[in-house]
Amino acid sequence: MARLFGTDGVRGLANADLSPELALSLAVAAAHTLPDQEARVQPPLVVVGRDPRASGEMLEAAVVAGLASAGANVVRVGVLPTPGVAFLTAEVRADFGVMISASHNPMPDNGIKFFAAGGHKLTDEQEDTIEAALGAPWTRPTGAQVGRVHDLLDGAEHYTSHLVEATGQPLAGIKVVLDCAHGAASDVAPEAFREAGAEVIAINAEPDGLNINDECGATHLAPLKAAVVEHGAHLGIAVDGDADRCLAVDASGTEVDGDQIMAILALAMRDAGALAENTLVATVMSNLGLRIAMREAGITLVETKVGDRYVLEELRAGGFSLGGEQSGHVVFTEHATTGDGVLTGLRLLARVAETGKTLAELAAVVQRLPQVLINVRVADKGVARAPEILAAVAAAESQLAGTGRVLLRPSGTEPLVRVMVEASTEDVAQKIAEGIAADVRAASPVG
Repeated sequence: MARLFGTDGVRGLANADLSPELALSLAVAAAHTLPDQEARVQPPLVVVGRDPRASGEMLEAAVVAGLASAGANVVRVGVLPTPGVAFLTAEVRADFGVMISASHNPMPDNGIKFFAAGGHKLTDEQEDTIEAALGAPWTRPTGAQVGRVHDLLDGAEHYTSHLVEATGQPLAGIKVVLDCAHGAASDVAPEAFREAGAEVIAINAEPDGLNINDECGATHLAPLKAAVVEHGAHLGIAVDGDADRCLAVDASGTEVDGDQIMAILALAMRDAGALAENTLVATVMSNLGLRIAMREAGITLVETKVGDRYVLEELRAGGFSLGGEQSGHVVFTEHATTGDGVLTGLRLLARVAETGKTLAELAAVVQRLPQVLINVRVADKGVARAPEILAAVAAAESQLAGTGRVLLRPSGTEPLVRVMVEASTEDVAQKIAEGIAADVRAASPVG
């Protein structure tokens, strides 16, 4: 049987793959396995938040019902970014937190992710324990032992204040366009940037439950690029539906990706003496240009598997202070337990304000090698390890002869194999990537 948890919780088509029944069962299993049962003297306390997609209302009701039926007390925080739920889980000393969101996925999808005590992402072992507990017999509490449900009405205010305090530099004089993806940060992000002193133009900040990530946000930068140029802004910031990632564009509308953002922030923290062990943590997907830039700056780059959870694990294990992904997940361990797109944007603006340089000037520290990424829809993601595919990859790497690299990775949340190729020119990268993608497609056709 396939593992239920992917790289970022449990995701699927809401009310089909991810049903209210499954959501309720996951909540019950989590309530039975995540709290420290031996040290417990009070009922478990759980923070529950969601993004604004329509199915979140249904799934939130199921999760809350499951938790309360298992004897846990629930604090609902409503629509809030994923990192906001993680922050409040730690802030109220909850036993664990639950975020209902499919992040950057389209509106029909949804997901359930859990945070352990302190707002930290679960380990594989904790997820396996929850999964093993699904459907196990249990004794239902009754009477006064049934869990209670309360709403935290000022949760967004606490989180916003935390973001502004963590910015570290007044943003007066900076004009920024924020693309909120019609998502969970549509209220919090503009408020935080304004409180920090920036002049804010918010776009795609009117969620109706159906328009989250719809041709906007961090996965669709065209609206942000156009708005930055139209309004003559200094830069633009885009988050995704649950605001755990951030990408940017400079004043000309040119994209600044997660690798460039990490380089800018690593240099800022190094200069401030805040880059622990003089080390940045990134995944194998990061461009060779980031590796070169960090080497030239005398900063150590530690690599992990793809997924912000693996970045987080390395950050905690090594006592490091900054890490992230090319996709825009960036973690500041001093201020957050998970990737926070709004905080990343604020800290990026703080570096612009501190140096007086444009974002384009700051981003130029990373000279990116041409990189092509093709997502191949497959019937079986295991095809990435098939002998004929491994042979095709080896042949491509031999052709590159050290001037680039090939990376194949099954998606943790979708039926995709991601084919990534870096090469000296975009034409070479495109040709090699298309060849391998065709091999993958032929080896595991859909339909």
